[in-house]
Amino acid sequence: MFTAPDPQLYQEEIFYRPLYFSAEISRFVKISQPRVHRWLEGYQYFYQSEVKKQPPLITKNAKEVFHPTYASFYDLIDLLFIKHFLDYGISLQKLRKALAEAEEILGTPHFVHQSFFTDGSKICLLIKEKGKGDCILELLSGGQWVIKELIQQLAHQIDFDKVTNLARRWFPPEGNQLIVLDPLVCFGKPAIFNKGITTENVYDLYIAEQGNKSRICKWLRLDEKELDAAINFESRLVA
Repeated sequence: MFTAPDPQLYQEEIFYRPLYFSAEISRFVKISQPRVHRWLEGYQYFYQSEVKKQPPLITKNAKEVFHPTYASFYDLIDLLFIKHFLDYGISLQKLRKALAEAEEILGTPHFVHQSFFTDGSKICLLIKEKGKGDCILELLSGGQWVIKELIQQLAHQIDFDKVTNLARRWFPPEGNQLIVLDPLVCFGKPAIFNKGITTENVYDLYIAEQGNKSRICKWLRLDEKELDAAINFESRLVA
């Protein structure tokens, strides 16, 4: 007898499915493609006439069975955090150690499962403890607990699920909160928030109609701010 799939289970699994290939990741997160490959697959290098192997920077999800250069939404968010930390001057070696320490403490090797913070020199993880309020565990500091105010990075870009504390969707900064990457909408492709129309389709129509914005807004039922956000987002990806 046929059993219909559980919609809730499907929604949970889609966040683990490989939705993005390396070229898309490179454009969205603004990481070079060779670096994307190295972080997803690991790499080899020569040291004193010996071949050394460096493992992937992030732990890929076990449910991914396609080519290793494809990434899930959770992998994409991991790469976004890593890129963010590197921009603040934190080394890859320190990031690897921090992820290993986080896995030992929380049972997960991913940034996506909690909100991570940085003050430019230390990686901190917000831990919610019963009766203790918001405590900050400074990773790489020997497990020292401190109460400290930090600027939450990327907080305005990522929505976290209130029940699971997992990343739910990402609003790229170039989209002014009007463009979203949501695995439950348009298969995770950049789309106009609450409209379910991909920015790629909007941009293609904009080119085809030779920039006639009023016509496109009428056809797609968009306001001009949404149209401009989609055009600007895609234009930056092409640049």
